[in-house]
Amino acid sequence: MLKRIPPGEVKLGMFIHGFEGSWMAHPFWRTRFLLERPADLALLRGSSVSAVLIDVSRGAAPDPAKTLPEAVPAQLPPAASPEALRADRDHARQTIAHARGVAQEIYENAQNGLSIDAREAIPVVAEIAECVARNPAMFIDMARLKTKDQYTYLHSVSVCGLMVNLAREIGLDDETVRAMGLAGLLHDVGKMTVPAEVLNKPGRLDAGEFALIKQHPEAGHAMLHGAEGINQQALDVCLMHHEKIDGSGYPFGLKGEAISLAARMGAICDVYDALTSDRVYKDRWTPLRAVTEMHSWTGHFDPDLLFAFCRSIGVAPTGWLVRLQSGRLGVVLPEGTQEARSKIRVFHSAVTRRAVALEDLFRGLGDRVVGTEDPADWGFTDWDAAVRKLRDGQPALPDGWMRRP
Repeated sequence: MLKRIPPGEVKLGMFIHGFEGSWMAHPFWRTRFLLERPADLALLRGSSVSAVLIDVSRGAAPDPAKTLPEAVPAQLPPAASPEALRADRDHARQTIAHARGVAQEIYENAQNGLSIDAREAIPVVAEIAECVARNPAMFIDMARLKTKDQYTYLHSVSVCGLMVNLAREIGLDDETVRAMGLAGLLHDVGKMTVPAEVLNKPGRLDAGEFALIKQHPEAGHAMLHGAEGINQQALDVCLMHHEKIDGSGYPFGLKGEAISLAARMGAICDVYDALTSDRVYKDRWTPLRAVTEMHSWTGHFDPDLLFAFCRSIGVAPTGWLVRLQSGRLGVVLPEGTQEARSKIRVFHSAVTRRAVALEDLFRGLGDRVVGTEDPADWGFTDWDAAVRKLRDGQPALPDGWMRRP
């Protein structure tokens, strides 16, 4: 019998059946084991795992008063019952439908010249935050599935959920998490000033049309400025979500930390949802293709936030060299024939400086990623060739081992 408890209530003698959270969140190489070592208990309590599944038939039972609701996330297929997944799916569908209606009303009011009252959106942001906390993968995946004619409003709902999820991943407090969610929901309100024929044009925009599109951040900021219930995060994201770290964005060409944290987060969430959604001018990409392309756009995004975002959604760019909690190195590769998700193929030890047997780690079932590495720092002069070899199941050795300082 499984019980879901917070990590702070885990004790020695419990049998761990699984972990709740993103695929790279927990610090262990396995997900089912008897918790016997104090060091493992300390690791678990210090991790970013949000909840733990305990099998009380194989180990110590938790205090009934400390047991969490029996919702099991989609990241743990062995433990997720069809009933739990169905309940999460229905809850996400209802939340998304309600949020879409609220977003549409706010955006259409803005389009008609009516003042914006963000206080109307605060309850729905709280609903989205609760839904994301319950099952982030379910909400994010369902919010991506939008028809082309629903894009404007559902895009804002999806960006709200992604902002909430990322804010939690980087450890922001609950009030700030909700503020980031509101910013995501309202970030594109300025597009209501763009003619529909330009906004929904199926072909390439000409210079004049693109100039119109580039006006929407400042137009949206003007709409939100002074509105009831607006926070600074919403103003920043609306105005700066098209700025880029290298200064090549718009409307002001800001660089680095001149772009607020909220806006740097918003840029990532906005582009990811746009890439993974059907648009009038293109079909959606898979999450894996989207994050891989986003990673390749040097100077576009805050690299640390992009890494945190990938952890929050459980998808990482193909070809990333990553260091694991165990001190091993691995390469991120596509998982499955459809290549919609990621896996990590472990191939070397950063501690012993020796090759290790190739091992694949999948979502929720593997060593924890603690950071990305530069292949050149480890002696790889042709990393693309090494990735191809590893993808084919062949060992790949650096040209000259260089221990990173």
